[in-house]
Amino acid sequence: MTEAAMSLARKRVVVIGGTSGIGFAVAALAQEMGAEVVIASSHAANVNAAVERLPFATGNVIDLRDEDSVSRFFENIGAFDHLALTAGDWGMQMFIGKRDLDLVAARDGFSVRFWGALAAVKHGIRSINPNGSITLTSGMLAHRPIKSAPLATAAGGAIEHLARGLAIDLAPVRVNAVCPGIILTDHTKLMPEDRLQAFVARLPLPRGASPAEAAAGYVYLMLNSYVTGQVLPVDGGGWLV
Repeated sequence: MTEAAMSLARKRVVVIGGTSGIGFAVAALAQEMGAEVVIASSHAANVNAAVERLPFATGNVIDLRDEDSVSRFFENIGAFDHLALTAGDWGMQMFIGKRDLDLVAARDGFSVRFWGALAAVKHGIRSINPNGSITLTSGMLAHRPIKSAPLATAAGGAIEHLARGLAIDLAPVRVNAVCPGIILTDHTKLMPEDRLQAFVARLPLPRGASPAEAAAGYVYLMLNSYVTGQVLPVDGGGWLV
């Protein structure tokens, strides 16, 4: 890539789910690299707080469960270059085994992660730069299932296959996915320490990642103009063990 291609200067980056965790780290890193950043989430208070923490970013509310909200969001923000989707609402139903499964709640578990992502792509593609990119978010459970989490495994796998299909369908816009492992967000830090250590103990890099380390994966996929249809693990080597 040329030096110019390695920069986000004067690019417009939209981060849905950008008010905390990985999403906020993506927004912060993109801005540090010269991008104009738009942060979006479903709660206005969270959007306002994130914009206060990241001067010069702008914020908008979007409800990925409501297609009209998604459509209005993209109409309001106008043209942009890169879209990162880190929003997720796994809920407890994503971590319940089949015997206790409530099918209505199970379907709802896909509303944000899968159907919301697809709604964002449907409406965002109308105003994205043809040389731009879309980066979705899966998760390590797609490749390393654990007991009582079949829906989380299915949701992560669905996102990865969606990214591959969209990469063909939307070319030359590039579509990829990041597959995070244990990322030390505020939510993850609420886990009991022994449980957290059990997750990372077998990894080649036996620790959780910082949100900034995860964010670097998203920004790489924005920058590299010859990568599409790929799943980038940021998991400390979790796919290997």
